[in-house]
Order: sequence, then structure tokens, then C-alpha cells
Amino acid sequence: MPLSFCIVDDDRSARRMLQHIIEDSGLGEVAGTAEGGQEGVRLILEESPDIVLMDLLMPDQDGIETIRSLQAQGCKSKFVMISQIENQDMVGRAYESGIEFFIRKPINRIEVETVLRRVNERYAMSRYLDEIKSSLEKLEGLQFGGAPVIPARRTVKDAVQPILMNMGMIGESGSRDITAIMEILMEREDAGTLPPLKELYEAVAARYKEGTSDIAKETKAIEQRLRRALATGLTHLASIGLTDYSHPKFEYYAPLYFDFEDVRAKMKEIDQGRESGKAKVNIRKFLQVMALELQEGLGR
Repeated sequence: MPLSFCIVDDDRSARRMLQHIIEDSGLGEVAGTAEGGQEGVRLILEESPDIVLMDLLMPDQDGIETIRSLQAQGCKSKFVMISQIENQDMVGRAYESGIEFFIRKPINRIEVETVLRRVNERYAMSRYLDEIKSSLEKLEGLQFGGAPVIPARRTVKDAVQPILMNMGMIGESGSRDITAIMEILMEREDAGTLPPLKELYEAVAARYKEGTSDIAKETKAIEQRLRRALATGLTHLASIGLTDYSHPKFEYYAPLYFDFEDVRAKMKEIDQGRESGKAKVNIRKFLQVMALELQEGLGR
């Protein structure tokens, strides 16, 4: 079922452009649009969209005020702010109100598609986690009156997924390879020391395939998937950094997992509207940092 969107912006051309981008790109369906905050509140409470694109500055009430009004009335939609404002205090207030991302004006089609795909991925993962939580609660209800349930030991996958989610990579096929690599590393006595990357790729490929030729092909495919996944993560963080240089995710993950020269280059590319989807990434550094974090977090 496609995600539903509402657009609240006092600029008619902006509303029309955003609607075309959403529907032409197959990102979802636009349930309705509004040109002001008060009209937007009525529309959103009536339609209950999955995602709302909200202009920051509007004549009757600003986007932050509108979002807070909606949340106070029980609205569970995800919010993306639209603005040409660069004031860091205002941007900070917007994130505090619960927005997922910023889209900067003038509207750039590539930026809108990139941001909304990340929001879609995050929404899908959130819905998936809610379903798991609901299932667990039902199981606990069935076990009422029995012996207490002992929590399972936290797995490598449990630890890896939040990191990949925070970097916007969870929807990439390479995320499975990253998890598999971490599982292999955490089984080693020297988990924090990385062997040659080719050795890691071959070990993961052997989990998926049999036969020398098939493993060799899969080894090359794994490297390509990792590069795409890391490029996605780099683009995601660079987009956050452009909007809010002090955002916690950008401040933590960008310099830790990536070479900051690569992050700055990607930010410049996005800022100039030259986003290509490609990026220079240091796979070894990324895996080394994650292995050290997991080693500490899992107590191994």
C-alpha cells in the first residue's frame, strides 16, 4: 500500500511541484494540500497521512507551531520541513518539534526524491518494528502466569541495525552484507582487528553460495553492494549536515564512519545540485569503526 502525503505550503507553485515529484517518482500518493497552517491542521487531522511536508514560514502560523498543534491533538504523521531559512536556531527548533528532515528552497527534484526515499525507509522500518513489538506483547500475554521470560542476549544484528538506520542505510541490500561481516568479526578473538577486505568478502560469500566460481562472483557483488550502501549513508549524512551542521547524527556518524573530506565533497555536490548518487567511500575505515563499536557495545 503506497504511503500517503499531505503538503502544507503557502506557495502554490511549490505545492504543485512537490506533488508532481512525489507522484511521478512513485514515492506515494498526495491525499491533499493546504496553503496555511490552520487549514493544514484541519486537512491532516481529517486525512491522517503517513508523511507531511510542512513549510516553515506561513502567513497565519509557522510550521513549527502547526506541527506542535497537530501533535497535541494526537497526530502520528512523520514531518518533513520545507524552508529557505538557514538560521541554525530555527532549524534546531524544527528538529526539536519532531521533524525527520529538512528540504531546502528553492526546491530541487533530486534533493526532494533523496530525502523522501529516506523518510519512506524510516517509516517502513518504524512500522515493521511496531509490528514486532505488538507480536511480542501478544506472546507475553499468552505466557501470563507462567515462568518469567528471560531476555535473550543481544545479537550482532540487534546492535548493527540501529546504526544503519541512523545513517539511512537500512534499506540497502548491502546492509545484510555489513551485518554478516560483523557477525564474522565478532566470532574472532581479535574482533577489533580487520583482516584483508577480500578475505572478509569471501567469508560472507561462502555463507550465500557454494562452489568456487559462484563464491568468486558473489565476492565481487558484495563489494559493489557495500559501496552503494556506504554511498547512500554518506549522502544521507551530508544532506543532514547541509541543513543542520550541529545535528547529533551528523556530528557523530559523519566524522567517525567516513573520511570528512569525502563528507564535505558530497555536501558541496548536493548544495550545488550536482547529486550523482556516487560517492568516494572508505570501506575499511567504516567496517573497522563499526567492529570496534560493536566490540564495546556487546562486551566482547
